[in-house]
Amino acid sequence: MNENKNKDKSTRRDFLTTVTATVGAVGVGAAVFPIINHMNPDSSVKALASIEVDISGVNEGQEITVLWRGKPVFIKRRTKEDILKAKETKMADLKDPQEDKARVIKEEWLVVIGVCTHLGCVPAGGQGDYSGWFCPCHGSHYDTSGRIRKGPAPTNLEVPKYEFVGSDKIKIG
Repeated sequence: MNENKNKDKSTRRDFLTTVTATVGAVGVGAAVFPIINHMNPDSSVKALASIEVDISGVNEGQEITVLWRGKPVFIKRRTKEDILKAKETKMADLKDPQEDKARVIKEEWLVVIGVCTHLGCVPAGGQGDYSGWFCPCHGSHYDTSGRIRKGPAPTNLEVPKYEFVGSDKIKIG
């Protein structure tokens, strides 16, 4: 009979220990959650994560610039000549070899972040030795696919993540 009493006490003790540990864990979780949740980006930052751009008014050979995440993004509707020049470029002639087809979804449209990869200047469109972009700060020349061809810039203009969401809209981000 004495053994039965000890067995009941240990069972009761185990139950109380488990309940106390569970309540403590829930309390710690409830205290830590707001702190961790506070580290998430706010809604204004989330809204900037992606933008949709209407490209219906962009004519062949024209370029528009939009702001995304605080950076200019060049969206160019390339001419057949621009596309042909980009395709015919030999990979051996490029500092940062990348085929044109790897840089575009639809060959008519080129979307690149308009920040020179040398020191972060904004290149001017339709200029330079390769009819693409020219960075007047240090003399980097980019071709019609946004690839570095001449000058101190080490890499091509960056292509952001983008997709076509219809025939006349591009979603960047």
